[in-house]
Amino acid sequence: MDVNTDLAMWSNQLIISAMIVYAFAMIFYAFDLFGSRELKTSQTSVGTAAKASSVRRTNRKTATTAVLDRPGDDESAAATGTDPAPSARRNRRRGARIGTSLLVLAVLLHAAAVLTRALSVSRVPWGNMMEYVLTATVITVIVYLVVNLKKDVRYLGTFVSGGVLLSLGLAITVFYTPAAKLIPALDSYWIAIHVPIAILSTSLLFISAALALFQILKTVHEDRDPKWLRFMKRLPSSTDLERISYTIAAVGFITWTFTLIAGAIWAEVAWSRYWGWDSKEIWTFVVWVIYAAYLHARATRGWGPTKVAVLNLIGIASVVFNFTVVNVYFNGLHSYSGLD
Repeated sequence: MDVNTDLAMWSNQLIISAMIVYAFAMIFYAFDLFGSRELKTSQTSVGTAAKASSVRRTNRKTATTAVLDRPGDDESAAATGTDPAPSARRNRRRGARIGTSLLVLAVLLHAAAVLTRALSVSRVPWGNMMEYVLTATVITVIVYLVVNLKKDVRYLGTFVSGGVLLSLGLAITVFYTPAAKLIPALDSYWIAIHVPIAILSTSLLFISAALALFQILKTVHEDRDPKWLRFMKRLPSSTDLERISYTIAAVGFITWTFTLIAGAIWAEVAWSRYWGWDSKEIWTFVVWVIYAAYLHARATRGWGPTKVAVLNLIGIASVVFNFTVVNVYFNGLHSYSGLD
């Protein structure tokens, strides 16, 4: 079957449309993260709260604590021991809510771009670097939105939407590859097993690394409270950030392990050997070793939280190196970038 150029063109247009919406989502998330959201509590209201009975104060403090457990809540409520007005609670995260709504719209356009790309070539949409980026970024956003259902991590929205926007920009410029059929070496059912797990692993490890970066910044804020990190007051503690980052990285490590094993099985099917020290195989193993060291260092508590977080960032840097430099500049059996 020939390539459907009309669907391929629609896919490109949908990518551009999604990028526009991602840009607006990033802006609203940035307003939420870096903008001021302090409540305009009058002195009269504070005085009235201070004169309340001890039972009433205890009840209100308990209610306030329950609200403040969610990241990004207003600090003035904690300082006064009062529960902010309902209208203020609704308005203080308006930027985050708008950003999330736009992100949902963007990911729908993004998913439509992936689907039309797949339909245009009648195969899975990850046969080259451009398609890998296209699919990996949509999975990253979906993972981020799913995590948000369990834990409020909207403070990551600026970097998730911004990172996806940058990646899609590279996909349609530097990594752009016209829609085409799979090369014979990739025409195997293993491409529907090995590559999607690698994509999921990359998405999970990216989210974990973003949290690790925030953890490091939060630690600096907790120790020295520099003015340029005042926005960190709206985030959870560095301990909470570290715990979430570790949990996601642990899942990502498991899926990356499966990626390594599935790749070896596919290599045996394709080249009659499980392991041949090809450049891609080596760097996939390097990534595995770095994250294994990260999990070990964190579990044994031999390193402090900041050093462990740095190791997490080294891990995601090795993932990016494996995808970009190794794919483009290293010769080997895994040269499937699609770039000339």
